[in-house]
Amino acid sequence: MKILAIIPARGGSKGIPRKNIRPLNGYPLIWYSIKNALSSKFNLDVYVSSEDDEILSISKQLNANIYKRPLDIAKDETTLDPVIYNCVNNIEKTNNLKYDIVLTLQATSPLLKVSSIDNALEFFINKNIDTIISVQEERHLTWKEINNSFIPNYTKRLNRQYLKPKYKETGGFLITKRSCVSQNNRIGKKIHLYKLDSTEAIDIDTFKDWSLCEFFLKRKIILFIVIGNMTVGMGHVYNTLSIANELIEHEIFFLVDKDSDIAYEKIKSMNYSVFKQSQDNIIDDIKYINPNIIINDKLKTTASYIKQLKEEKYKVINFEDQGEGSKLSDLVINAIYSEKKLIENHYYGHNYFILRDEFLITSPITRIKDTVSSILISYGGTDPNNYTYKTLSAIYKYCIESNININIIAGIGYDKYHTLEEFENINIYKNVTNISSYMINSDVVFSSCGRT
Repeated sequence: MKILAIIPARGGSKGIPRKNIRPLNGYPLIWYSIKNALSSKFNLDVYVSSEDDEILSISKQLNANIYKRPLDIAKDETTLDPVIYNCVNNIEKTNNLKYDIVLTLQATSPLLKVSSIDNALEFFINKNIDTIISVQEERHLTWKEINNSFIPNYTKRLNRQYLKPKYKETGGFLITKRSCVSQNNRIGKKIHLYKLDSTEAIDIDTFKDWSLCEFFLKRKIILFIVIGNMTVGMGHVYNTLSIANELIEHEIFFLVDKDSDIAYEKIKSMNYSVFKQSQDNIIDDIKYINPNIIINDKLKTTASYIKQLKEEKYKVINFEDQGEGSKLSDLVINAIYSEKKLIENHYYGHNYFILRDEFLITSPITRIKDTVSSILISYGGTDPNNYTYKTLSAIYKYCIESNININIIAGIGYDKYHTLEEFENINIYKNVTNISSYMINSDVVFSSCGRT
């Protein structure tokens, strides 16, 4: 089938002057729709229709064909139907050919993905339909005004997920049979709606829309590769979660190795996208996610591992890394471990420690009390050596005789509760999320020498 893709781009934009060729994240706005059309697997004939010579010149430089639109259909009030009809007719006449499908792509949808265009075209070709229109699903409680009175468009107030959806057309694309294109119409009788996600569906009409698109185009994919199990504990997991919580402007993924089941469950419970290693070589899992930046928090990295990441052109940041791979990474932060010599792009010491949010808003203890009334024991996420039991055994008799309260916080991976059953009148708290409040109310804290 021969498919014609038309990108209508008028020069007289009022809301955002010279919108179609204004740079958006380093490229003219029209570049995004031209790139999508030229990247389609359906080998589209791509034309930009405009009355503006500058738009046509830039479009030609971007490898699109160009069609000079007559001025009488380049007015503010002109709809797209006559624009597309005029363009199709003249292109067919000039090139002595006939198209089967006409695809309209608007330059104002820079976040549209070529995969969405191709999926819609494939559906259109394989199904007996006349037209596909890109839409965005909307579920909101809405009202209408009749005779100066406001009337609800619903009979019962429901949460949005239970409302019947409505579909709003986007500027993304309209695919139609050539036979449906006329002076005043492009829509046939058999219509299918192709739903875009809320990001792809953004149309640029205002500077607010422009800023939103700029935000999404600058957004990076950041992949955290982390370990967390009964042997190494959960400090790496909590560290990366603290970092991820600060990176709200980027798209975040986590990848854990095959032995990090408890890490996987913890990250999943925080509603982050997390994957477990499925390939023999974790590099293959990383390639599937294809991030811009990789953050490793997995103890010692090897030189061969980091070298493979750098060969794939990823930016690499490591935390708590004393392995040979740290010498090849772009950035290394060792807040817990000291380093014997200064290395470029390596930062270590307490100044680079990442505090969880709860500590940032907790007032510090300013006075040490003269007597001890409350003790806290907390050895991190797993406590594989069961220092909880050893510490408790050493201090229990004295604390009970001295009427000192004993609180124990056990992490998500602690599995030795049975060893604590011999001790009476102690408080055990499992996997708490507000450890700062327990710390600030304690006079002595026994803990591991890592993040806790």
